[in-house]
Amino acid sequence: MYMCVCGCCGALRPRYKRLVDNIFPEDPEDGLVKTNMEKLTFYALSAPEKLDRIGAYLSERLIRDVGRHRYGYVCIAMEALDQLLMACHCQSINLFVESFLKMVAKLLESEKPNLQILGTNSFVKFANIEEDTPSYHRSYDFFVSRFSEMCHSSHDDLEIKTKIRMSGIKGLQGVVRKTVNDELQANIWDPQHMDKIVPSLLFNLQHVEEAESRSPSPLQAPEKEKENPAELAERCLRELLGRAAFGNIKNAIKPVLIHLDNHSLWEPKVFAIRCFKIIMYSIQPQHSHLVIQQLLSHLDANSRSAATVRAGIVEVLSEAAVIAATGSVGPTVLEMFNTLLRQLRLSIDYALTGSYDGALSLGTKIIKEHEERMFQEAVIKTIGSFASTLPTYQRSEVILFIMSKVPLPSLHHAVDSGRAGENRNRLTQIMLLKSLLQVSTGFQCSNMMSALPSNFLDRLLSTALMEDAEIRLFVLEILISFIDRHGNRHKFSTISTLSDISVLKLKVDKCSRQDTVFMKKHSQQLYRHIYLSCKEETNIQKHYEALYGLLALISIELANEEVVVDLIRLVLAVQDVAQVNEENLPVYNRCALYALGAAYLNLISQLTTVPAFCQHIHEVIETRKKEAPYMLPEDVFVERPRLSQNLDGVVIEFLFRQSKISEVLGGSGYNSDRLCLPYIPQLTDEDRLSKRKSIGETISLQVEVESRNSPEKEERVPAEEITYETLKKAIVDSVAVEEQERERRRQVVEKFQKAPFEEIAAHCGARASLLQSRLNQIFEITIRPPPSPSGTITAAYGQPQNHSIPVYEMKFPDLCVY
Repeated sequence: MYMCVCGCCGALRPRYKRLVDNIFPEDPEDGLVKTNMEKLTFYALSAPEKLDRIGAYLSERLIRDVGRHRYGYVCIAMEALDQLLMACHCQSINLFVESFLKMVAKLLESEKPNLQILGTNSFVKFANIEEDTPSYHRSYDFFVSRFSEMCHSSHDDLEIKTKIRMSGIKGLQGVVRKTVNDELQANIWDPQHMDKIVPSLLFNLQHVEEAESRSPSPLQAPEKEKENPAELAERCLRELLGRAAFGNIKNAIKPVLIHLDNHSLWEPKVFAIRCFKIIMYSIQPQHSHLVIQQLLSHLDANSRSAATVRAGIVEVLSEAAVIAATGSVGPTVLEMFNTLLRQLRLSIDYALTGSYDGALSLGTKIIKEHEERMFQEAVIKTIGSFASTLPTYQRSEVILFIMSKVPLPSLHHAVDSGRAGENRNRLTQIMLLKSLLQVSTGFQCSNMMSALPSNFLDRLLSTALMEDAEIRLFVLEILISFIDRHGNRHKFSTISTLSDISVLKLKVDKCSRQDTVFMKKHSQQLYRHIYLSCKEETNIQKHYEALYGLLALISIELANEEVVVDLIRLVLAVQDVAQVNEENLPVYNRCALYALGAAYLNLISQLTTVPAFCQHIHEVIETRKKEAPYMLPEDVFVERPRLSQNLDGVVIEFLFRQSKISEVLGGSGYNSDRLCLPYIPQLTDEDRLSKRKSIGETISLQVEVESRNSPEKEERVPAEEITYETLKKAIVDSVAVEEQERERRRQVVEKFQKAPFEEIAAHCGARASLLQSRLNQIFEITIRPPPSPSGTITAAYGQPQNHSIPVYEMKFPDLCVY
């Protein structure tokens, strides 16, 4: 009875209910009664323990008004709740918030777009409030699901659909702001939440219609025009990723990859690139390598997908890696190159077999070869673009890493056998060398010993002698990229005999000491491979252009007087190859070698600035222009070469004479004796590179060491002190010794070729007699009996003669008995 009376009589109702009822006008169009709202706010601040009851009563009224479709009063109730939230920060706010969130959820569940937008706006205001007291049991799962659903709205009215989607994005942004930094709240970075939030943002970012493309940048201009869902989604995504900690990056990136897979967005790749540009510019720089790792893993997971899909992933990886290189890539450098090279090899296998399983069968997806080539080019481009952003030391490691993957049978590298294996090896070699060329382009290293270490140079030059012309060309281009440190390469792209090379505006520096040491160590190796490359029958114009560029760049970057002399000897030897033609080269190749020699000697004569040398080269070139233009580059290296049908009767006036060159350069301080020696390539170069000694050298070294350490030798030679001068002298002397040994071999070969038979027989007989006498001495020492400890006996001719006594009859001193 008492409760009934209280319910009917307004004077007996609790004060907080009367204050709440008074804020509602009779006509909802009049809006919130502000004076009464001020009274309610003052009461809530004065009696904070009543705040939860105020919230519960407001919630009760709002639910009743929603059910009765009294939407004007619903708006007034939400406005009152917003003002109370902004004004009250007491400890009892948590219970009030529960009522508030309950009312927001009720509005979001409504089918009316206006109520959904109203509830979202209230939630966004709440999200911007910093609460003073923690909450241990609050959940936002419903709001994440509902706001994500609103982001995918498909309302028939375009304007209403846009408003609902924007409200959903704002709601997700509010959830992120409210929970991302609150450890007591549910972890918003859990996959169950990220799998809803991120795709919702990407869905709105995807459906954008712009007149011109916008470049995503970390700095955004202020809003001057009306926002659209795409702009709002991009800003929300940036904010979300910017708040991501180290351990949350994976959960934020994985939904992006899945969304791109599900909607087939890798193939156009424009949207995918835009997404990852946003990601890379939004996350903290030290987290960049985590995104790269995610992309690499995704590429491996899609290794059997279509080539267009893999190419799109690689393109995105390229863009992301370039951005990441400006921050921190960390330990993912070699991991990235290893993954790309593995995908490159898989693509080669797919192109050769025609399927992803290695064999065609029913239901097997047929592979399009041109798509695989497109994918391979994308991988090579990515390798080059990423390597160009790396520091020198990391780039050197990448270069060595790629070279180690090139299959080289000559170096006992694992290669495939059979016809299919040969094709696979060839394609692998070409693709890896292409990648190496991309990495080496623009590579700047002041020390050639660091740029071209021995193990790398050995492997690279071994490919220069392969039969495949395309592979040889790649090797030449790679060497040019390493040696060209001043950007002179393009100035030698055309082979010509310029009368004045000053028009080229070459950048020439003095050869450094490190470069001199490099050439002393590797010059003969380089010369040998250049010489042998010139003799290849399958060479075309590009090969000769690359050889000319390589010779020219060595002359500019690495040349001292000794190198200049050797290069001139090398080119004259190439001229002899064309003249003698022991290799039976075609007419074009012989004319090309003549033209190559003319172009290089014209260049080196003007670089040395020796007038007599320049005059001789100029005279020969002028003679050729008049009587033998087919021996000059201007007639040979053109689209339609003008060749001679008979090169066997080349007169001496058309040739550069070694005797004349040695004479004119010797008068200017060059080593004329060395210039007079014809160049002979080292035929045992590979054995020398392996740093292994022959058996004879090893035995000789052992005998010498044993003789020096013999106890019979009383006086020992003191150990020589190792100093810098000693090492320098050893390096210089080793080159001189090699040159002398080479000259001695040449003389021996020449003697056996030209000397009369009687002289050769006499020389061999003398050596045989000397050998026999040495053997007799060795046998005499070996067979002679040991001296007797009991003394000697005089022989019949008065000569003392030693007698051999059995060991058991020998008398030993007492000191030897134990």
